[in-house]
Amino acid sequence: MIRPDRILLLCLFAVSLLSGCRKELCYNHEEHSLTVKFNAVASWMCEWEVAGFKDWSTEWNPAWPREYDEFRPDPAEGIRAVVYTGDKAVEYNIGTEGGRVQMSEGTHSILFYNNDTEYIVFDQLNSSGTASATTRTRTRSGFKALHEGERTITPPDILYSEYIEEYVAEKTLEPIDIPITMHPLTFKYLVRYRFKSGQKYLLRAQGALAGMAEKVYLQDGHTDGTASTILFDCKVDDLGCTATIQSFGVPDYSVTEGYTTDQSDKRYTLTLEVQLKNGKKLDFEFDVTDEVKAQPRGGILQVTDIEISDEDGQQGSGGFDPDVDDWGDEIEIPLPIG
Repeated sequence: MIRPDRILLLCLFAVSLLSGCRKELCYNHEEHSLTVKFNAVASWMCEWEVAGFKDWSTEWNPAWPREYDEFRPDPAEGIRAVVYTGDKAVEYNIGTEGGRVQMSEGTHSILFYNNDTEYIVFDQLNSSGTASATTRTRTRSGFKALHEGERTITPPDILYSEYIEEYVAEKTLEPIDIPITMHPLTFKYLVRYRFKSGQKYLLRAQGALAGMAEKVYLQDGHTDGTASTILFDCKVDDLGCTATIQSFGVPDYSVTEGYTTDQSDKRYTLTLEVQLKNGKKLDFEFDVTDEVKAQPRGGILQVTDIEISDEDGQQGSGGFDPDVDDWGDEIEIPLPIG
């Protein structure tokens, strides 16, 4: 027969097991044991243009229909962390505000970027130095190349990144909070087309901006010399045509050094293709080299005094149906095979 005092001790022991372990008694559990506990705490730099010749946030025209802050991007919906250890790269997903990133004891470098993009194409993520982002090819029927050899692309999604060059991970009992700042790698150009005459004939419009960076490097946000042409849609309104273009900025640009090559022969071209209510199409081309060079990562581009003659606007439609034409663009989206 078991003595009553022994029964009491057994009951107390069983209750302690059912109620969960106390921290000081369960160091064999990962949460309470000596392990690497890297906890990223994210903040977001939500800027749509930086490093321009003007500070548009202070020089914004109050007569413009939208406010400066309306163009600021939102924080992303999630973050991907890539932990580099020697020649090995391991990926983890964490939330918008950050989270726990798994890693072993020792020295690592860590790349962070948002994982909620649609058109962004990532490349060479096996190394932090080569990790880059570009965007998908976009084609337009009848579009003639503005600059020889440039790929035509869709505007990229909002993209952020942060990079920790060296982190020495040590085992601890408590989590280590590491602040990270997610910096923008894509920027907005607000494009305004203003008409001297013939605006009343406009049905719809689209445009292109040639000479822009085709890709950006995630580690430090620099761009190389590869240029591309961004195809975009416009909105026709009472003031003319407007567009908001997402871009990686200009080629050969470094966040810390500015332009990395001689820019004297570099040029940027902006176009506008309009379709009139009578079905006629007109093309306009503008040299915006000086304006883009002065605004390497987002800003405002405006062209004025565009003219559409009454002769063009009043010609017969010849049975034109505005809903059946080849106006739209095509975006190449690779499909998985197998």
